[in-house]
Amino acid sequence: MSGVHQLQVAPGGGRDPQGMGDEKKMDDKATGLLEAGIQDFRARQERGLARLITLVEASPELSNSILSRIGESPAQSQCHVIGFTGPPGAGKSTLVNAVTAVLRGEGHRVGIIAVDPTSPFSGGAMLGDRIRMERHYLDPGVFIRSLATRGGVGGLSPATRDVIKLMRAFGFDYILVETVGVGQTELDIMAAVDTVAVVLVPEAGDSIQAMKAGLMEIADVFVVNKADRPGGQEFESALRAMLGLAQQRRPWEPPVVTAQADQDVGSAEVMAALNRHAQYLRQSGELDIRRTLREERELLDMAFAHLGQRWKAIKGRPEWAELAAGVISRRVGVDRFLKAIAESA
Repeated sequence: MSGVHQLQVAPGGGRDPQGMGDEKKMDDKATGLLEAGIQDFRARQERGLARLITLVEASPELSNSILSRIGESPAQSQCHVIGFTGPPGAGKSTLVNAVTAVLRGEGHRVGIIAVDPTSPFSGGAMLGDRIRMERHYLDPGVFIRSLATRGGVGGLSPATRDVIKLMRAFGFDYILVETVGVGQTELDIMAAVDTVAVVLVPEAGDSIQAMKAGLMEIADVFVVNKADRPGGQEFESALRAMLGLAQQRRPWEPPVVTAQADQDVGSAEVMAALNRHAQYLRQSGELDIRRTLREERELLDMAFAHLGQRWKAIKGRPEWAELAAGVISRRVGVDRFLKAIAESA
């Protein structure tokens, strides 16, 4: 497959620039990791899942090969993917930790993707979220993986969607995805999961204003965490009032649930609200619609990424600069530009 050979996978998912010149075959080390990872994955050994995630993080090109070989699991359609997002300091990691405990108490297998800031030294995830989830480290029914944002600006890692696919194929009942703290426009989580939980805190007075710019539109469930803090009831009331004004007779009205995740208070209620939304999605047919739209966006993202790679390779040539100028000035149709790009491959 084109591009698979262009990097060597270093320990921890790093990239070895010395492998960039190899144009004919995948690096032996990467090949060994790939084959061992797929074999262990098919045997449902978590080390296989971990290895494949490392390869997916290291190389988007390898994702195509990996995902085409692992096939689909019958459990995939039953797996529900839940995203937890919200401003920094809202206690998202602590809430995910508490919700995981609820799910494990019900006997469910849980996969967790914690998106962390990228370390300026190693380029990997800073692992802050996994430290806060240490109570589940030794639980064989829980798999935790930190992903570095690696330049992603939407609260997620560029590899998140493919890692979700790997976890679904592995057979988890639930996948919980926690974003880094997001702002008003960093809303990629909506296009990656089935249900979105927006986590807020009473002292975040600007949070409601931020929701006007996007968070309100993507939330399926609102969680007011640290609700025991001063102003908790007032914040909850203000949020409910704003939601009441904003409702446009939608079939699903996002509930507001309060919690004190660090004390395991309200986590069962949060999970109950998330399950009610999952049930609504399945019964209404909305789940299939969301997943179809997600696939369409992924397809367009892949096409755009490929187009960008091709353009970087040829844009220095005079004839291409002239063609691009023609498209921008509307003298040349964009379809001609795309055709020329395709024929240049």
